[in-house]
Amino acid sequence: IKLIVPWSPGGGTDVLARIIAAKLSENLKQQVVVENKAGASSLIGMTALAAAAPDGYTFALATSNLASNPYLYAKHPFDVSRDLTPVVLVSKGVYAMAVHPSMPVNTVGELAALAKANPDKYNAAMIGAGAPPHLALTQFTSMTGSKIVGINYKGAGPAMAATVAGETQLLFSSYATMQPMVEAGRLRVIAVTSAKRTAAAPQVPTATESGLPGFVFDEWYAIFAPAKTPRVAIDRINQEVRKVLEMPDIRERMRGLASEPAAGTPEALGEFVRTEMARFSKLIAEN
Repeated sequence: IKLIVPWSPGGGTDVLARIIAAKLSENLKQQVVVENKAGASSLIGMTALAAAAPDGYTFALATSNLASNPYLYAKHPFDVSRDLTPVVLVSKGVYAMAVHPSMPVNTVGELAALAKANPDKYNAAMIGAGAPPHLALTQFTSMTGSKIVGINYKGAGPAMAATVAGETQLLFSSYATMQPMVEAGRLRVIAVTSAKRTAAAPQVPTATESGLPGFVFDEWYAIFAPAKTPRVAIDRINQEVRKVLEMPDIRERMRGLASEPAAGTPEALGEFVRTEMARFSKLIAEN
């Protein structure tokens, strides 16, 4: 069984995929192989899934880009509702705002003031043009009247590495991706962009608490299959993933990565994605 990850190795999606794949391999008694197909804000990997044979052996771990990409590309290569089959919502994660330790800021307000006083002096690592981190940067500069240069990277891993190295000074990414560097003191988180604080870092305020009302960007992860994949295969993977998500050690590990286990039926995932697509359509039109 192949599980496509449409992002580079080392990012939050890749880490989560490998956790799930390892347990599925044990439970199914056959190997579940993670295959990274990064690029174009996850389009390369998800297009590969849409074109794959619907044999029940090919799946992908999609992110919220799946819901935003159709409104960003004039020639989106596939139709989400027609060419993909929802399997299961795996989890909902938390995005965070982090800065390089050399930045003389500890709060969102201080960052906004510094960036506003120094137009285009600072760089922010983006993960896919039009992806939630990019939209977060756009909304941040719009709300604060600041000017920060966005630099696009193929995935969360390279974006984080650039910020750790000082090539960029600001990073919008999943907390799961940056957590090891935060704990090592090589990144400093100044806010999370979820609606409420995360248990993984309860001391970190939300962006809304920090003076950006309504500034909410969440990450989610869900498994999809090619259209026309047999229902028996969809149901089997749905059931097996839900079993994995009920394991205490997996739930604890995911929560440590600021990712809350989800689950649910394929139909529930389909409805969730339709709601997300409507939300992103409005957000992108306004920005």
